[in-house]
Amino acid sequence: MNNLSESPQMSAQPPTPNPLSAAGDPATGVVPAAALPDESPETGDPAAAESDACVEEHAPGDEKGKSESWLELAKTLFYALLIALLVRTFFFQPYNIPSGSMEGTLLVGDYLFVEKFAYGYSKYSFPWGRLLPSFGRVLARQPRRGDVVVFALPSDPSTVFIKRLIGLPGDRVQMLDGVLYINDKPVPKIRVADFVEINADGYEHHIAQYRETLPEGKSYLALYSIPDGPMDNTPVYVVPPGHYFMMGDNRDDSDDSRGIVGYLPAENLVGKAEFKFFSIDGNKTHWWSFWSWPWAVRYDHIVTPID
Repeated sequence: MNNLSESPQMSAQPPTPNPLSAAGDPATGVVPAAALPDESPETGDPAAAESDACVEEHAPGDEKGKSESWLELAKTLFYALLIALLVRTFFFQPYNIPSGSMEGTLLVGDYLFVEKFAYGYSKYSFPWGRLLPSFGRVLARQPRRGDVVVFALPSDPSTVFIKRLIGLPGDRVQMLDGVLYINDKPVPKIRVADFVEINADGYEHHIAQYRETLPEGKSYLALYSIPDGPMDNTPVYVVPPGHYFMMGDNRDDSDDSRGIVGYLPAENLVGKAEFKFFSIDGNKTHWWSFWSWPWAVRYDHIVTPID
């Protein structure tokens, strides 16, 4: 559009009239034909005017301007995607909770941000990083007991789990009669109000809920849904160097280091779960019933820290 000022029709200047020629013969008052002014575009040939308009409308500069606009849009999208990829890889990555293994800390339908730089970086910090050769951990930092951690499952790194870190390297971990022992000392637990689970039919299911406090003072809620269940009594697990012991807060409904996870290598750590930013109860709505969405949102889970 800026090139319109460069059009020959617009930039040409009319010739300076000769005063004597314009006056004509003083005796007769006749003006020579060469001195008559050109016809205005309004009174000129319509076909010629239309031709001029078409030339201006399809000027090469217009096509160039459109190409530059598309190029700028493509560059903007590229930079936005690059920034999003960098943030996701090195800083924060969103996840959602699909199962109840961390109830009542995290509920199905919770959305949370995981801090990727909390423990340094390994190949599992990167998208499709499981395909990369191992390089250990860069800028490694020791996780703390009680952290809620996202990690790649050792037996299938394409699967990502979230559990609470219970055992550090060298710790002895055991469950006896529904009580968690760390280094042969029981972890105190106090009974609190039941966790109430409401299924799709509206049926309320009450689960015994306790507040446990780890040796360093970290406190959280844990569920014990099956009294004297098979996971309430275990052998002693001695955590090897460079590994961690993970457990779900829903103790009787969690695949963790007592089973499929085993001892978790430090390399498999992805990051620390920091806070929930959104939550929706799938039992109260469906993706297509948008009119019920406002009543399905758990407003008390929006932008809340994870204990």
